[in-house]
Amino acid sequence: MADNGSSRVDTPTNVSLSAGVSESLEYKTVSVFLVLLVCCVGIVGNIMVVLVVLTTRHMRTPTNCYLVSLAIADLTVLVAAGLPNVSDSLTGTWNFGHAGCLGITYLQYLGINVSSCSITAFTVERYIAICHPMKAQTVCTVSRAKKIITGVWIFTCVYCMLWFFLVDIQVGEDGHQQCGYRVKRELYLPIYLIDFAIFYVIPLLLAIVLYGLIARVLYLRLMAGVQQATGWTPSVLYSAAQKCLRCCHGDQGVTKMLAVVVILFALLWMPYRTLVLINSFVSTPYLDAWFLLFCRICIYANSAINPVIYNAMSQKFRSAFRGLYRCQRLEGNQRTLSTLHPGFGTIRDYPVQGRYLTHKGQVPIFLAEYQSTPS
Repeated sequence: MADNGSSRVDTPTNVSLSAGVSESLEYKTVSVFLVLLVCCVGIVGNIMVVLVVLTTRHMRTPTNCYLVSLAIADLTVLVAAGLPNVSDSLTGTWNFGHAGCLGITYLQYLGINVSSCSITAFTVERYIAICHPMKAQTVCTVSRAKKIITGVWIFTCVYCMLWFFLVDIQVGEDGHQQCGYRVKRELYLPIYLIDFAIFYVIPLLLAIVLYGLIARVLYLRLMAGVQQATGWTPSVLYSAAQKCLRCCHGDQGVTKMLAVVVILFALLWMPYRTLVLINSFVSTPYLDAWFLLFCRICIYANSAINPVIYNAMSQKFRSAFRGLYRCQRLEGNQRTLSTLHPGFGTIRDYPVQGRYLTHKGQVPIFLAEYQSTPS
């Protein structure tokens, strides 16, 4: 996961600093602009994911618990890897001292590894929920998800402590400091390969297998719904298929969204993983500054893009995100209504004009379209 140099040259380990950073104004301008843009979008988006799940009751599902863990891990990557990259690009040297080298590198790998584990966890959860729905009633619960997430963070926190003993400040021939390896590549290579297998290869292979099984189950359910039709005319077939699709729509929507998250995780990490894997074995590593910038931007984009996916593919997340912007105004309206109509209580699920109210305690966005009912 780090930029391995040759046995004679120890290049930086963390994803925020590249060896041989270009001193050109063009490189610095492009690097700072892209990193700040991606990191700002990612930080705001991931904070919103955490807030909407923690503050909205109906969003507290087992799957969303794993998404909160993923959002916190992505925030860690963006803050510990992305933001220090701005200083690195401007000065071409490490500016955070020995303690910063240890702490920032630790947090980078912690966020990266927790992201991978969280993706694996919600993939397994989706498989159980769809392929074993009876078992899911007792296995896929919020309390169990919290325990799994706690175990993931404890495991990765302990595992990543290894980096405290692998990195240190190094001074190059030009006098610039770098946060680099304390050990030679031959000693680091087994550690990297184990890390590469545990937090990239195995999660992706598991995701491929489980999503393949999920697709098979959903396809069989669709075929079963079609076969229940009384005739085989096109209109009857279409009606049966639509009925089955409506029944599975919720599972399909969530599963598609999470599958996209996994696919982007694989694609956006592939350039960096491939580069480091190749550099681990060649005598002269490939360390082009522009390509390294591309690899790092892909990593930061992976941590920033998930909230965009949720907003694009989930109606619940879109509504929850919009609710964050209107929260203060709605709370003020609720207090006003309570003052004007003391006989009325919380709003319940009640159909008005063909639409339903939100769960009790949540005020609709357009108050004029709804009516309150006595508690």
